[in-house]
Amino acid sequence: MAIILTEEQKELKALIREFMENEVIPFAQEYDERGEFPEEILKKAHEMGLGCMNIEEEFGGSGLNNETMAVLIEEMAYGEAGVSTSLTVSGLAYECIRDFGSQEQKKLIGEAIVAGKYISFALTEADSGSNAGAARCGYVADGDEYVINGSKAFITNASYADYHLVFATKDPALGVRGLSAFIVANDTPGVSRGKKENKMGLRLSNTSDLHFDNVRVPKDMLVGKEGLGFKMAMTSLDVGRILIGAAATGIAQRALDESVKYAKQRSPFGQPIATHQAVQFIIADMAIEIEAARLLTKNAAILKDQGMRISKEAAMAKSFASDVAMRATTDAVQILGGYGYSKEYPVEKLMRDAKVYQIFEGTNQIQRMVIAGAVLKE
Repeated sequence: MAIILTEEQKELKALIREFMENEVIPFAQEYDERGEFPEEILKKAHEMGLGCMNIEEEFGGSGLNNETMAVLIEEMAYGEAGVSTSLTVSGLAYECIRDFGSQEQKKLIGEAIVAGKYISFALTEADSGSNAGAARCGYVADGDEYVINGSKAFITNASYADYHLVFATKDPALGVRGLSAFIVANDTPGVSRGKKENKMGLRLSNTSDLHFDNVRVPKDMLVGKEGLGFKMAMTSLDVGRILIGAAATGIAQRALDESVKYAKQRSPFGQPIATHQAVQFIIADMAIEIEAARLLTKNAAILKDQGMRISKEAAMAKSFASDVAMRATTDAVQILGGYGYSKEYPVEKLMRDAKVYQIFEGTNQIQRMVIAGAVLKE
């Protein structure tokens, strides 16, 4: 499979590269050290339409397919992974609403995202990270409303979201069959934001807890039907894992480029270290794995755009690309030596940012379970 970009993809990619180089990369270290959500940068990104790539044109979005989004998210993460994450998580929640929600719900959330607002994907809980069926955040029906009680943990954009897509259970004993999804406005009485996580990496992306204390939600804010929450989440996460693969590939590519640039300049023995076979082999392996990660991601995206089931392919793209990102950034630190370990150079940040891609949206151990299960059924 060849990586051949369309003219539209080339133009959009170049636009994002320019934006990241001028508006993001020069300020990333400062935001990273403070662990600060870059609201002004993200506002500019939203004005460019970078936060609504998968929203239909009828709601003001770009209506891009998954293949094109993968190309663009790789470019965004190449520049700054936290900004990429902040811009794409609302789209993850919208996937559920688009595929299972009502026209009114799609219009409400689609137009909100286009306007620069955020909707969080509130699935994870402190005690049920990889097992959504173990959720304890619950709901009960009460007349024309549902009442939600419980908490969510490690929710991206939670501190800044205007809406939350909340997955709650009717009865924990039902496991995955008990999950349903609700659109909850952040200003609803009983909704509160908890502590902001002080993270190792991806520090330009906000991650916080959410709490729901007798939160009353109109019945028309139930997405789809009761009991469909797990299916909705997994369908959406398949797409999310494609985009995780793309972002991880972008981080890895940046690590390779920084390594090559440094290896050509550094000459401790009278000639650039790029001439040493030991360094060349590291760079060659990085290049091989990055190309493979890009191809796996592209394959999953194309299959999704063709309406195919992609759980296995998305898991392959996510797990392989994130492992590649971790290896590539670690190798970049090694090539740069002491400078690689210093905040004066960008590769230590790339290494910190890369790690979480092996963890969120399903750990890579979970992805291997998904892959093995699919292969054994074939």
